[in-house]
Amino acid sequence: MIVSTLAAGLLSDKHYLPLRCPKAVLLVQTTAAIGDHDEMDRDQVMRWVDGYIDAWRTEDAQGVERLFTEDACYRRSPYEESEVGHDAIKAFWLADAGETFSVKAEPVAIEGQTAVVRLQVNYSGSVQQEYRDLWLLEFADDGRVSDFEEWAYWPGKPYTVSVDR
Repeated sequence: MIVSTLAAGLLSDKHYLPLRCPKAVLLVQTTAAIGDHDEMDRDQVMRWVDGYIDAWRTEDAQGVERLFTEDACYRRSPYEESEVGHDAIKAFWLADAGETFSVKAEPVAIEGQTAVVRLQVNYSGSVQQEYRDLWLLEFADDGRVSDFEEWAYWPGKPYTVSVDR
């Protein structure tokens, strides 16, 4: 799997990024060219995001199979262990069942098969909460996501680890 850098100049060719997915210890070579892999565009990414939101809103656990590869890794935080595979992702999704929420989403960056999407999520049911979210998405050749990493921020919560931990 080849991943190109999201910001020119951050990494040069031949640098390696470790993936956090526990499926295997993988090293991904970064390069400026995608080669034979399909590239995602804004419309494809937003169709996937809309499908995710619709499946999440309607508690369609089968939507996980349409949206994620069989062995997909899903991290609720960059430092959390991954939920791996359809069953684990479905269980996580269903933990939110019955909640009322609204979502606004926009792509921030798309390069090759990697996308970053910014979301504003507002829960208005039994849980009153809003948060801003960034999704780091790695798409497989079939348009499903193989790696999902979430960076969520809530009002009034710290952005970093406290000094006294």
